[in-house]
Amino acid sequence: MYIAILGRQPALGIAELERVFGGKAINPISPTAALIDSDKDFDIQQFGGVLKAGKVIAELPRSDWHQISQKIVQFYTNEWSSFEGKITLGISAYNSPVGGREVQKTGIILKQKLKKYGVSLRLVPNPEPALSTATSHHNKLGLSPNKVELIIARATDGKVIIATSTGSQNITAYARRDQERPKRDAFVGMLPPKLAQIMINLAVGPLLPTTYQLPPTILDPFCGTGVVLQEALLMGYAAYGTDLSDKMVDYSGHNLQWLANGFHKDFDFRLSQGDAMTTKWDGPISAVVGETYLGQPFSAPPSPTKLDEVVKNCDHIITEFLKNLRPQIESGTQICIAVPAWRNKEGSFTHLPLIGTIARYGYKPHEFTNVSQNDLLYYREDQVVARELLVLTRD
Repeated sequence: MYIAILGRQPALGIAELERVFGGKAINPISPTAALIDSDKDFDIQQFGGVLKAGKVIAELPRSDWHQISQKIVQFYTNEWSSFEGKITLGISAYNSPVGGREVQKTGIILKQKLKKYGVSLRLVPNPEPALSTATSHHNKLGLSPNKVELIIARATDGKVIIATSTGSQNITAYARRDQERPKRDAFVGMLPPKLAQIMINLAVGPLLPTTYQLPPTILDPFCGTGVVLQEALLMGYAAYGTDLSDKMVDYSGHNLQWLANGFHKDFDFRLSQGDAMTTKWDGPISAVVGETYLGQPFSAPPSPTKLDEVVKNCDHIITEFLKNLRPQIESGTQICIAVPAWRNKEGSFTHLPLIGTIARYGYKPHEFTNVSQNDLLYYREDQVVARELLVLTRD
């Protein structure tokens, strides 16, 4: 049994886990955490929507922090009493009423107990109940037997899960893949690599590239600067990108070559210019993943007239793209596209009209077990234009 600590928009992480492990294997226990009941390996670096992963070592019935602390100290004093070398320990409590001081106190008591056995322990200092992903990552917690993070997650029903971390999101690698690429274009919008990773997982689900003789091909018909293509290549897929703009195709080429040089790999990718509403793609296409046209950016909610104009324009382009795509892919092909949704001052969204009539164009929305398709929105608090993820199957 594993635990996943979810990102800022937890529905995306739950949906991603469901697609890879299956809906029945996922049990969201609180707004920040989900349990995964699976024999499959859970490599956190393959998931964009998970901040930390851990292996469950104990489940306690409804308990207060004093009881939890006693259990931890008792278990790890026995576990580490003959440990050779220095242990680095971080403790993170999620959805818990205790403060950082109480959490640290547990670590200090354990440190004092182990000292009697001649075992040295360094406690990662933290004023908050949970370590940030950055702190866990920079201390390499969960990556070796002597660098440990304990994850204590309280479920909504009061049950307590104790797990040992198996790693946290590699924020250094994400930042490098995002900010160090030679060609970037803020005007066309920059898809975060972790969101591209989520979208690929939502489209391909459990079908890992290693299960094929040749790597399956992921098509991005709106490739922009190549973020989806980049993440697909790193996950072991072949990548095929097209874009209306020659400049974007050129940018993708530069960025993917930079990636290949950095990883010393001969990646399998193809690029060409093409309008997603009319172009003919070369098969075979295993899955389709891309950020479609999001319309013009807004720093404040537009007037109703302006919004209506932008919605109609985006709806037309994306509808024509879906109509063009359908005869070119096989029945059963999985798709994940990001489409725009517009947020007003009250925090509610205007959605594309095509979403309600998607079956008319020959696509079936994926049915999730623990979340709704309507929950798959990615945005920052100050953003007007959100990305809404549509997970579809060609009928």
